[in-house]
Amino acid sequence: MSGGPGLEFEVAIADLESRIAALERQTDRSDATENEIRELRMELVNQLRDVYGSLDAWQTVQVARHKNRPYTRDYLNLAFDEFVELHGDKHFGDDRAMLSGFAKLDRFKVMVLGHQKGRTYKERAACHFGCAHPEGYRKAMTKMRLAEKYQLPLICFIDTPGAYPGIGAEERGQAQVIAESMFMMSRLKTPVICVVIGEGGSGGALGIGVGDRVAVLQHAYYSVISPEGCAGILWKSHEHAPKAAAALRFTSKDLRRLNVVDDVLEEPLGGAHRDHHQMASRLKTYLSRTLAELEQKTSDELVDSRYEKFRRIGVFLEDAS
Repeated sequence: MSGGPGLEFEVAIADLESRIAALERQTDRSDATENEIRELRMELVNQLRDVYGSLDAWQTVQVARHKNRPYTRDYLNLAFDEFVELHGDKHFGDDRAMLSGFAKLDRFKVMVLGHQKGRTYKERAACHFGCAHPEGYRKAMTKMRLAEKYQLPLICFIDTPGAYPGIGAEERGQAQVIAESMFMMSRLKTPVICVVIGEGGSGGALGIGVGDRVAVLQHAYYSVISPEGCAGILWKSHEHAPKAAAALRFTSKDLRRLNVVDDVLEEPLGGAHRDHHQMASRLKTYLSRTLAELEQKTSDELVDSRYEKFRRIGVFLEDAS
């Protein structure tokens, strides 16, 4: 499956894909053409392996933002057997940047929360490009209470550059509602699994990121701030975003090494945007296995271990002097 419009570091890959596509369009292919297609496909695999095996931090951000990358609704369609969407926060409105609802995953009945960005510009504008407002997090908390009441495991898909930064959002208590959501998640007496499927930026990600297991896809990132936001603060220009990305240490390898996440889910060769079905299958396997592990714990054990997990998170150095 082609990844669609290529990224700036994929020029050679895009050229190979174009050559293969042109040859495959031929209706009467000779043996020599078939051999050439096979050779080009082998060369494409090697190129993908080389390029995606050595992505730097800024390239990882570009992959995490790829327009064809699977979003929460894609995984709901591909990995879950059923999904019944629930709307509204019973206070202000229905934030389309935050999906919520009942779902079924193999033998497990679950509650799903997740950021949604949208495919077309119209959808992206309606979803605020995945940046949830306070009503989105209030909607999430309402569904968390519902999950706890009916003893349903909670699955959260994180994919946002950050919570919506507008004046209206601040007036309606953006910072407070994110803090309330994190506090509630820390005390939920039901299994909670959080997976960063694309961008995991700032408090917008943390608002649904407190879980018994926190995983990240191989080419996703999870950070206290977006690279552009960091560059704007430290260097007063978004042009320094690649430098900020390298300094933030937010790739899956860094996150696992620093004990910020529990698991890294390997993506298909060339990124999740090249094979939605394979990525959904891997995600489904991980979720089913993890739910089976967590269901063995009592509610009190879940809350206690979750607390200890976040107390131990991260690695830091202290000045001996």
